Amino acid sequence: MKTKNLYLAVATLLTIIVMASCSVMKDLEYEVKPNPVEMHGDKITVNIDGKFIEKGLNKKAFVTLTPVLVNAAGDELEFDSKTFKGEKAAGNGEVVKKDGHNFSYTSTRPYDPKFENAELKVKYVALKGTKEKLNDITPKIADATVVTPLLLQNDDKVAMGEDKLVRSFDKSTKAVINYEKGKHLVRKNEKTDADIIALQNWFTTANANPKIVVNGIEIMSYASPEGEIEKNENLAADRAESANKFLMAVNKKMTLNIDPVMVKKSPKGEDWAGLKELISQTDHEDKNIIIAVAEMENDPAKREAEIKALASTYKFLDNEIFPQLRRSQIMVSYTENGLTDDELKAAVVSNPQSLTVEEMLFTANKLTTDDDAKLAIYREVIKKDASDWRGFTNAGVILYKKGNTTEANEMFTKAYAAEKNAITSNNMGVVKRQAGDISEAAEMFNNASGTGEIAAYNQGLINIKKGEYSSAITNMGDANTFNKALAQTLNKDYTTALSTLQNSTDNNSAMGLYLKAIIAARTGNDADVMSNLKSAIAKDSSLKAKAMKDREFIKYINAGTLTL
Repeated sequence: MKTKNLYLAVATLLTIIVMASCSVMKDLEYEVKPNPVEMHGDKITVNIDGKFIEKGLNKKAFVTLTPVLVNAAGDELEFDSKTFKGEKAAGNGEVVKKDGHNFSYTSTRPYDPKFENAELKVKYVALKGTKEKLNDITPKIADATVVTPLLLQNDDKVAMGEDKLVRSFDKSTKAVINYEKGKHLVRKNEKTDADIIALQNWFTTANANPKIVVNGIEIMSYASPEGEIEKNENLAADRAESANKFLMAVNKKMTLNIDPVMVKKSPKGEDWAGLKELISQTDHEDKNIIIAVAEMENDPAKREAEIKALASTYKFLDNEIFPQLRRSQIMVSYTENGLTDDELKAAVVSNPQSLTVEEMLFTANKLTTDDDAKLAIYREVIKKDASDWRGFTNAGVILYKKGNTTEANEMFTKAYAAEKNAITSNNMGVVKRQAGDISEAAEMFNNASGTGEIAAYNQGLINIKKGEYSSAITNMGDANTFNKALAQTLNKDYTTALSTLQNSTDNNSAMGLYLKAIIAARTGNDADVMSNLKSAIAKDSSLKAKAMKDREFIKYINAGTLTL
């Protein structure tokens, strides 16, 4: 029997085994691709191209071939068996004709770490008729197993929750002056109404509060929709003027610091819009009719005539609704600013619970650089509101960054329980992936597409685990990381892999140098293999034992030149 092996998919080794019973089976060739056998996607696949030479199998014989991995302890991992038969043999099997026969073989098994360092052999059992003629195992036909995908590092990307702090609020306050029918003078009792007094007090408070900035004051004046239109327009203008004079008088007396330039007079004339709003709030039986008239008739005079035709209804309007429309409305627009950066930083130290969740998150996210200080603030957020996922999430990110993955995972789990969204799904996917639950992690990352390149990168880690290296490279985008370089190496894009490593933080790390040695071995750069391995081992001595059994370096191991 002949065995022909492919070393690194290029070099071929031919070994001849002389069988004891050449009358049953003669020389048989094997070519293993790749050699050494490799692990991808947590599986080992054996690919063999075989050949029975001319008259290689007796025409009445059967032979069953079973590839098997054998480690130094004698443990075996068998792959699928394949049966062949001579041209005149009865039964099932692939027919081997007298002029020879080529065959291809593929079989896959889950990866077992016991066979990281093993040899691929072939068991064979040959029968002629019912008698067993051969039962043996070949010498090594390939080395096993390249496990470079296991170099995958835990560099999953986690996402933080953003604050939604609004630093300033646009607000308004108002007071209303009501007038008698057809009049524009401000009555004495109006000057002491509760809303007027409240407006005066507001100005006093605002003047003492540097966080309040008055943006403008508008006096909007109206007339009720009865009588002549032109007269009502003039009446509204007079009411705006009288309200302004009253406001300026109060300003002077109370020292309210109102800038007259900021006051805008806006006479509006007859207030049909106000009429519709007020009547809609009543339960009057004709309210829908009144609203319909107000909306359908464009001519104000005709509208008024239509409403007056409803005698009892018009009386109700004259007594209950129109008096509320004869008014001037003083509207103050202002901005109220929140705490300054310095005030937030002081408060988060002295009394963090006095702040809102948004203020605490903003302070930690935007104003704090020390990770321990950030973590302390996020814990205060959790104390303030345990239903808000962002406190748990951001605390988890800091803990993850510090290497405390156990507590980080606890935080991410609590965040996911509080709210399922793109960010919590991504971080929960990290927890699942690092725990080995690949399918559930993949689902989490799919649900985290809203995080963009973060979830995509993490999906790339899943791709590497599954042996989908091209997809991993795509998902990892522009990232320059060890894992992306690993995916490129496994995808046999060695030049790009080296470039990625050189631009990564692992350029001179122990694992980065080790991967460079693997790339050098795959590309036949013997000098760089040794120099990179020695540099890697200098940084991490445990890599020496790994290198001495790593099938990536089998050429140097077999040659005895791997001297570390």
